[in-house]
Amino acid sequence: MQKKIQSALISVFYKDGLENIILALSKLGATIYSTGGTQDFIEKLGVACVPVESLTSYPSILGGRVKTLHPSVFGGILGKRNDAMHVAEMKQYDIPEMDLVIVDLYPFEETLKTVMAPDFEGTPEEKEQLIIEKIDIGGPSMIRAAAKNHRDVVVIASKKEYNYLEEILVGQQALTTIEQRRMLAGKAFDVCTAYDTAISGYFNGFTVETPFNKDTKSLRYGENPHQPASFFGDLSAIFDQLHGKELSYNNLVDVDAAIHLIKEFPDTTFAVIKHTNVCGVAQGVNIKAAWDKALAGDPESAFGGVLVCNREIDAATASAINEIFFEVLIAPSFDAAALDILKAKKNRILLQLKEMTLPKNQYKSLLNGILLQQNDAGNFTEWKEAGGRDCNAGEIEDLVFANILAKHLKSNAIALVKDLQLIGKGCGQTSRIDALRHAIDKAKQFGFDLNGTVLASDAFFPFDDCVKIAHAAGVAAFIQPGGSIRDVDSINYCKEHGLPMVITGLRHFKH
Repeated sequence: MQKKIQSALISVFYKDGLENIILALSKLGATIYSTGGTQDFIEKLGVACVPVESLTSYPSILGGRVKTLHPSVFGGILGKRNDAMHVAEMKQYDIPEMDLVIVDLYPFEETLKTVMAPDFEGTPEEKEQLIIEKIDIGGPSMIRAAAKNHRDVVVIASKKEYNYLEEILVGQQALTTIEQRRMLAGKAFDVCTAYDTAISGYFNGFTVETPFNKDTKSLRYGENPHQPASFFGDLSAIFDQLHGKELSYNNLVDVDAAIHLIKEFPDTTFAVIKHTNVCGVAQGVNIKAAWDKALAGDPESAFGGVLVCNREIDAATASAINEIFFEVLIAPSFDAAALDILKAKKNRILLQLKEMTLPKNQYKSLLNGILLQQNDAGNFTEWKEAGGRDCNAGEIEDLVFANILAKHLKSNAIALVKDLQLIGKGCGQTSRIDALRHAIDKAKQFGFDLNGTVLASDAFFPFDDCVKIAHAAGVAAFIQPGGSIRDVDSINYCKEHGLPMVITGLRHFKH
């Protein structure tokens, strides 16, 4: 069922990219209705425009809070063209049909980021007022109305659709199909959903940065070849892909885990990620030394992994990395010689990480809905020396490092660290003892001496069994969140054997 666009209601906050649309509508002889700044923009292009006030008989009032909320506007959007009663009432009340609605929304998320920035000046009341005034009322209402009536109306709720609309106006002479209108309606509801989620998050204490109104990228498949998949978001804001095949669903999941991990470390660090778990990570005097130590931590698991570091990749490091098979390498920069070496294999994915701040929230779909939570930020909220002696300087450094690694391992998680190198880890186990045994076995498998090692656990020790097993293997210091009614068992064991135990007060489950 084709419909021709013969009239348009245009009211947007951002005018960029709109000029070609206006000129195309004018050339087609379409009637354009508009408001305020958008009307001024249109008229400056030399295009005739009907002010919305001429329909409503009301000016923009209440400081601009009310200008389109009127039956003459919404009747023109919601009226069904094939309903005789609707058509008669629109004629009776002199309500014009709106075939196209182009409306964007006040920049709520952008304003929130600006106002909540540390360097933004103003009282809490002033900041609150600025944020509240960017809650759009008329915009979402018009978008939802147009999307609801997509059998008759084309809705454009984002400038991302301007190129597509221009193709319709020019290439299709403003004729649209029901499939096109329905698709655009779906995108419009995505915009409204994201907007409402951001506002809801603000009122409920979240800084919401929802990806669902971002670009959609179709992936080859999901976790397995029989699962269709897409990515919603803007990868170009995170990294530039310098080489290699298209990123897969599983690549993206691992890349996300890798970037979240590497952002924890200011010092020279290299890490290997496999199935979102860190399987090798170390710090070194230079990036080559960090790579050698990270690989040594678990050279078997590194095969086919995702590699990430926080320093430029030089030729020496590239040559060493080039000796193994890996899927993805992420770094803030690559020197020219390193790129020449690494690009030798055409499918190898090289990502140059940009200076950016990661979103503060995480989403997970389950059952018939979506979970939203803030990221697990921070390492510890307290540093309580509860054992038989205080940690020495080297142990403190290793314990801080190990606790971050435990945070990035699937629960139940145990991380064994020595000299800022992960030498053993147990993750995703159904018991903490199994995770510990796995970590010890891994360390021994690759010839590490466990004497003097430190241990981090993502949750408390409900009994002293783990501490006893670890101590027998050579572990010299422990860090854990505490919080068990049986904390005293492990603490007493450490006191009896002169072992440091640090209580952090911050649990790091990762399910």
